[in-house]
Amino acid sequence: MTSPGTPPAADTQPAAAGALPVADAASPRDLQSSETVYRGRIWDVVSDTFTLAPGTAPLTRDYIAHPGAVAVVVLNDQGQVLLLRQYRHPVRMDLWEIPAGLLDVEGEDFVAGAARELAEEADLAAADWHVLADFFTSPGSSSEAIRIYLARSISWIPEAERHVRTEEEAEIQFRWMDLDEAAAAVLDGRIHNPSAAVGILAAQSAARNGFAALRDPRAPWPAHPSQHGQ
Repeated sequence: MTSPGTPPAADTQPAAAGALPVADAASPRDLQSSETVYRGRIWDVVSDTFTLAPGTAPLTRDYIAHPGAVAVVVLNDQGQVLLLRQYRHPVRMDLWEIPAGLLDVEGEDFVAGAARELAEEADLAAADWHVLADFFTSPGSSSEAIRIYLARSISWIPEAERHVRTEEEAEIQFRWMDLDEAAAAVLDGRIHNPSAAVGILAAQSAARNGFAALRDPRAPWPAHPSQHGQ
């Protein structure tokens, strides 16, 4: 019997990727048809039929066509991260999250969308922005791509200029938490929101070198749905 940690026999190993770089990349396939089978208030469901390679049988996949989103890890001068507690009906839970929202304003710049969401959800503005991480929430079933920003040098928006939060957002509660403590909450299974989990752990990692390796706030984002085919 193979002992734990022993690699499988050569003839049972998966196909090797050779010298391919560890970086996700566009992979165009032959799209034979595409149909919107459901139109919703925020996102649609699309059914695509395509082939993986010439001469192979067609495949059909249904997925959510999503406009994409942005999220913001906000750090204050004490190294604390801002968390928002909000009800999420699909999972029937109050979740601790970071400010986030849809990129659903036509022609809006990505970082401008992040600043808008930060103002609307947390009554804050930030002078220092960097890209923290990019990820897909569920690439097997949705085109949703999220960019997480790190926002620092923050200031409160004057009360008279603040966004009026309604519906679920009206219940939002705030808490500042030490970044390492928030990362421990992720690893303990106490924080489930994907943007919060990815953002908090990425911020903790980036903090080790003083955030020196982070990207410019307007760095290219080819994974966003609007950039496909460009």
